Amino acid sequence: MEKLQAKDQERREVELAELNALEEKFVCAQRWKTEFRAYTKWEHYIACDGSPDPTVLQEINTFMNLWREDQNKDIPFVMERGEQVLNLIEKLQFLLLDTPPSEITEKETAQYQETILDLENLLHQKYNEATEQLLKSAISFKGNTNGKTDINEVTEEETVKKSESFDIAPEVQILQMQEKTSEEEEMITDENTVDLQQFVPVGGVYHIDGLQLPPQVQQINSWSVVELIDSGLEAYPYPPEESEDTTHPPIQITLALPDSVIFWKEPVIGRWDPAGQQWRTDGISNVTYEKEEKNITFEIDAFYTIAFLQDIHLNMPYQAWELRPTSTDEAVFVITTVFAEVQIQIKGNQCMLAAVVVGEKRALSQLVGKWMCPITFRRVLKKCGLNIFPEEYSYKYVCVNKKAPLTEFRAYQQMALVASAFAFGWSKWNLESGQDQVVFKVSEHLKADFVKDEDWSLYMFNGQRAQKLKITEVSEAFSMELEEDSEFHSSLYHMLKDFASKAAIDKVNTANFLFVDVVHQLLLATRVLTYS
Repeated sequence: MEKLQAKDQERREVELAELNALEEKFVCAQRWKTEFRAYTKWEHYIACDGSPDPTVLQEINTFMNLWREDQNKDIPFVMERGEQVLNLIEKLQFLLLDTPPSEITEKETAQYQETILDLENLLHQKYNEATEQLLKSAISFKGNTNGKTDINEVTEEETVKKSESFDIAPEVQILQMQEKTSEEEEMITDENTVDLQQFVPVGGVYHIDGLQLPPQVQQINSWSVVELIDSGLEAYPYPPEESEDTTHPPIQITLALPDSVIFWKEPVIGRWDPAGQQWRTDGISNVTYEKEEKNITFEIDAFYTIAFLQDIHLNMPYQAWELRPTSTDEAVFVITTVFAEVQIQIKGNQCMLAAVVVGEKRALSQLVGKWMCPITFRRVLKKCGLNIFPEEYSYKYVCVNKKAPLTEFRAYQQMALVASAFAFGWSKWNLESGQDQVVFKVSEHLKADFVKDEDWSLYMFNGQRAQKLKITEVSEAFSMELEEDSEFHSSLYHMLKDFASKAAIDKVNTANFLFVDVVHQLLLATRVLTYS
């Protein structure tokens, strides 16, 4: 053992120099992404397609002011323009996540966040104006089974029921989730307050209101006559403010759950409390969840903004994982959770959802096969209810296999560097190796098929030393004893080099830096060595 350690020390300087040369791939990837952001900005500038650059304050303000002044309240037009606004919001949110701190100032960050809120407020304003316009001609949509044409015959109570508007906001920014608070501030003592570090809205936010029916158009001879009011869209308060002593029945709501999201368990229904700026569960009762029909019925004591909340950590900890190359600069990353098997395909600088297998069924078919960058991929999966990406606070809600941060980080780096020619997999001995060391299965893999059980070997790594273990997955107990005729090495790359073919090492050295970077991002995002 002393001879092996001495030999490891002798060659450490040379090995670290070789590793540093290999790690230049990460520098190249960062440089490429910086240049790509600049190129995208220039491409938008020369396109002159009329769409604003959301990062340029003058352009985005002009865009918003022009739409505020536009009196076109036609529903299709507003929805079409709304899609453009959502795309602008998406671009800003992507920039906030993708741009390194060294390339964005605090002033720019604050500006982008404020622009996002301004765009969201404008979108809601236009939705309300379009809804008001629609309700002004509500009489033309009214059923006429009994000759039911004098608007004065409609009672106030019936007007409330017929004027309920379900306005679904596709994107809602929850500022609380972005704020870093102290440990004392994070504590929630009220059982009716939703902990946004544990639960997140899935499938959008539903604004449920009772609306006053505005004056209707009446035909007098060849004239269309309508009373004009300046108050805009008026909400109908329920229960009515003037009748405090009267008991009012709850409002029963049935909503269809969107097909674009997946609920692993019955969702928690939360209502937004504007005063407390928080989601709450009180005021909601008699919830009936019909999983097969994909709808949910509940009662509310007043009109609220509603969201279906899901535990962020339902799919954690993972039961197993595997990362294996399938072709040049291509790989498949499989994570098995208690509910599903998630298959992610990696190619070049992008990744895609290859399949979500739930029992014998497949879910989220609308996302399968769509290539995107890792940051967008993470956002899309979270939005659809499939969260396999731990947050910085997730350790409080999940039973984790705690590892030293530096060890875990270096392991993901070096796994990504060799992922073009070597497959990696979950090992049960990672639970037994302690905080300072990680254990995983490794196999040279130059084909596209599955890795056979007999082809796996176990390796241990602590960030500064890698070694091949003598034990296997079926051994009776954990042991750090080295495999016969093996040595220590300062990096995983050099450890694998002792047993690898020349073809595998050539493939590692020629792997595209963007592929290496995407693998690294996914490993860091899923943290499979800690959350399995």
